[in-house]
Amino acid sequence: MQYRPLGRTNINVSVITLGTMTWGEQNTEAEAHSQLDLAVERGINLIDVAEMYPVPPKPETQGLSERYLGTWLKKSGKRDQLLIATKATGPARKPHNPRHIRGGINHFDRKGLSDALHGSLDRLQLDYVDLYQLHWPDRSVNSFGQLNYNHIDNEETVAIEETLRVLSEFVKAGKIRHIGLSNETSWGVAQFLRAAEKFDLERVVTIQNPYNLLNRLFEINLAEFAHREQVGLLAYSPLAFGVLSGKYLNGARPVAGRLTLFDRFVRYSNPQVEAATAAYVALARKYQIDPAQLALAYVNSRPFVTSNIIGATTLEQLRSNIDSVSVEITPEIIDGIEAIHKTQPNPAP
Repeated sequence: MQYRPLGRTNINVSVITLGTMTWGEQNTEAEAHSQLDLAVERGINLIDVAEMYPVPPKPETQGLSERYLGTWLKKSGKRDQLLIATKATGPARKPHNPRHIRGGINHFDRKGLSDALHGSLDRLQLDYVDLYQLHWPDRSVNSFGQLNYNHIDNEETVAIEETLRVLSEFVKAGKIRHIGLSNETSWGVAQFLRAAEKFDLERVVTIQNPYNLLNRLFEINLAEFAHREQVGLLAYSPLAFGVLSGKYLNGARPVAGRLTLFDRFVRYSNPQVEAATAAYVALARKYQIDPAQLALAYVNSRPFVTSNIIGATTLEQLRSNIDSVSVEITPEIIDGIEAIHKTQPNPAP
């Protein structure tokens, strides 16, 4: 396993993070524990959960991913070997945002963040988490496939300074060690950094946004922030919900596939995605590399990436995904990737 610095801290994190959003929906508690056993054995030291998980979010399953991790931590006694990251659910502003979590209000004010953090700590059976992230901004932004920006006048939001003050108090109280963002924009990152400097508050160390061969929008503005300000990317959806494995090509719908089971991920189902994916799969096979491993290895190789969040529903998938750390992305492969990207740029934003 390879390790990289977590922001400007003295912590090193594995280049692969174990994602958990299938636990409680597609994976049982026993399967989640087996994934954790394998991940730790292979050197992974960062586990990412969220109070909202599993996905798709449902009232009857909410919080199970945290609970499964909590029972494993208690059983294994390996808390000190791992970095635990979780996320506070944001306001329900869009149709797909859950409305069953803490009443669906979920502003990042003192009450909202306190309720969210203590609920997560209870489910995890922990006194603190290493990285506490805001799952999406308190304000309306382009995220989860939305392209057009529509400013909303007089929208009720919590000021970033107020949010950061509360989170900084959590750090001082020993309930969290570091702060991260998720589904954030370059403007938002800049405001958090400015507030930290201006008011001597805690500095964010990571941003968890989507990044994969079908969605490289992070490179346009945020990659520079990640590099210059050392707010590294925790890349989620590196396989675009499994699309980049090639298993959905030519209309295939494997029984256990997420696109087969759930209809909320439409951004990964369009002709441009199909064409780009077919090209990336062909490129991988040209160099005798598993397509999924090629897609993951590309993310692993990016200098602005702190860690690549992989998920799996089977141990076989998990082993293969972890093995991507050994796949070399040569200049010739990069040339091939860039040629495809020019013809089909960001078909699944």
